[in-house]
Amino acid sequence: MRIRKNVLCLSQILLLTIISAIPAWPQEKVDLETVSRIRYEGFRDSKVMELATGLMDNIGERLTGSPNMRRANEWTRDQLTSFGLVNAHLEPWGPFGRGWASQYVNVRMTSPDVVPLLAYPKAWTPGTNGVITGKCIRVKIDDKKDFDKYRGKLAGMIVIFGADPDLRPIDQPPYKRLGDDELAKIGEYQIPSEHPPFAFADFLKRQQFIKDLNLFFADEKVLAVVDHSRGTEGGGTVFVQSGGSYKIGETTTVPQLAIATEHWTRVERLLKQKKDVTLELNIANTFYDDDPMQYNTVAEIPGSDKKDEIVMLGAHLDSWHAGTGATDNGAGTIVMMEAVRILKALDLKPRRTIRIALWSGEEQGLLGSQNYVQQHFGSRPPMEEPAMKNMPTLLRREAGPVTVKPEQAKVAAYFNVDNGTGKIRGVYMQENAAVAPIFEAWMQPFKDLGMTTLTMRNTGGTDHQSFDAVGIPGFQFIQDPIEYESRTHHSNMDVYDRLLPEDLKQAAVIVASFVYNAAMRDQVLPRKPIEKPLPKEPEKKEE
Repeated sequence: MRIRKNVLCLSQILLLTIISAIPAWPQEKVDLETVSRIRYEGFRDSKVMELATGLMDNIGERLTGSPNMRRANEWTRDQLTSFGLVNAHLEPWGPFGRGWASQYVNVRMTSPDVVPLLAYPKAWTPGTNGVITGKCIRVKIDDKKDFDKYRGKLAGMIVIFGADPDLRPIDQPPYKRLGDDELAKIGEYQIPSEHPPFAFADFLKRQQFIKDLNLFFADEKVLAVVDHSRGTEGGGTVFVQSGGSYKIGETTTVPQLAIATEHWTRVERLLKQKKDVTLELNIANTFYDDDPMQYNTVAEIPGSDKKDEIVMLGAHLDSWHAGTGATDNGAGTIVMMEAVRILKALDLKPRRTIRIALWSGEEQGLLGSQNYVQQHFGSRPPMEEPAMKNMPTLLRREAGPVTVKPEQAKVAAYFNVDNGTGKIRGVYMQENAAVAPIFEAWMQPFKDLGMTTLTMRNTGGTDHQSFDAVGIPGFQFIQDPIEYESRTHHSNMDVYDRLLPEDLKQAAVIVASFVYNAAMRDQVLPRKPIEKPLPKEPEKKEE
């Protein structure tokens, strides 16, 4: 392993030597005095945890379309105004569809034992309209061909549904920092394959099956569907997302729940023993149809001599509903808010306008950021394939060349945080080699804080993709995982207590510095070629 480290170090030294030898790249200027002031303000007078309790404790979950999402929009707007930012407003996009929120859930087994069960409703599913009781039946449906096996047998029953979980002991610590070897691995570029690895047709087929399954349960007059949390380790954490549709006009499904895996397996074992298992459910969920539009929170620090040019920073404000959206993505939200607070508190005068945007609809497919980008910067033409219209935005195949708007050329960069509470360890450069020497200079003052890695790799699944897709330099930071995938991501344990104050302070200081540097450069950051649309996937014949 030592040989591998030496080879990696040698390759990195050679890369830096080559970069420094190219005369076309002048030495990047970094205002270290200002960096020191940013560090001092961010570490000695941080407000990041005040923002955390305001967002996570006082507002809570922020499912797109819910009353709490609107409260969060208004709260972030007002906070940014109090920092001294200007033009703070809620920018509409949509129509999105139906809002939803859960007010109450109580689930217990009443036979053969009486015991409460840890449960959360799936988003966009109805409640029970009071207490209901029903016998349980184990249902295994993997394909529409399985419908006939259960037709006429499910009325008035509570369906125990889901694949049999393979529960194992928790033999690995849920907490994780990135080590040197892991950071070196991230720094190694992976050459993309010739053909896209994602099977669009299979995904669409699966999505249609889920819709058909929900309709089947409704037609069969099932009382409710009870699934288990994802994962193989359990431990009382419940991961839950959606079970129904937020789209206007789509059929409402029956009540659906995700329960702790260990509780689900007990019910399933009893059913295997031919025991009569009865559950009592009381679920109060509400749909909101008063406003189909949704909103992004936007505010600015005005620029000076280059005020018509923009540096953007952002994070998604929305969350899932079981926890309070602390690490996904309250952490990113408060880091970005703290970054602009620092810049404003120091009364810095950026040359370019700095614009913060806090997105809604990210969890449903980057909807808020993509709509913003389409309205302001550019888009690709509509897709001709009808099935692709139902594909989540971040998975859609691009249909053609980008048509850009004049404002697109004015955006110097977009910076995003959406990987939990962990420290920033580097930057995904999205295959933009020209920013490497620039970011290396910007990163230098933070190597003592653990920021050491630049990678040419792309990373996805969050809002920088909306900007990257239309030719704007969009970047996501590399972060320590901490408990993100193991415990908090989309779970009931995604709460304030899982946040790490020192890590959030570090991230806010680095973001503030990167944004300030981008706002002060003589030139905007260099751009890479806009990615060509993928070829049309061959149609698969039905078996």
